[in-house]
Amino acid sequence: MNKEERVIMEYMDLFNKMVWLNKVKMEAALKGYKASEIHFIEYIEKNAESNVTRLAESFYMTGGAISKIAKKLIKKGVVESYRKPDNKKELYFRLTEQGKALYKIHEGLHKEFQERDRVVFDRITEEQFDIMLGFAERYGRHLDAEIKKAGAVVKAE
Repeated sequence: MNKEERVIMEYMDLFNKMVWLNKVKMEAALKGYKASEIHFIEYIEKNAESNVTRLAESFYMTGGAISKIAKKLIKKGVVESYRKPDNKKELYFRLTEQGKALYKIHEGLHKEFQERDRVVFDRITEEQFDIMLGFAERYGRHLDAEIKKAGAVVKAE
């Protein structure tokens, strides 16, 4: 296995380990919600004027798939939709109080996981962080270009 393959395999392995370690606590604390629904809630909380187009771009999903998730979350009472007075065409989303409570639980879990892993990150220098972030950004831009070539919508920066 060459170094390129090792890097990709190591990153995939890290991601899979994080998912495995976090899954039990996440599922217990956010019972009844799928990961895609929680990420939808997180996006809405962190991004003002969230709409189908922006969510679809961010999650690399179709507008139809986003609408389906939105309908489920509206039915569960955690998201509500609205239209702006000056734009009757576009549908926007915001969290209800119940949705904000779920978001806070999710964020609390992320902080807990960050604390668990702090022992690793505390030993990384600024230069090492810059190198890793630079690599991730370059690779991300490359993959965005490949996605665009394939005819899909690329996330707006």
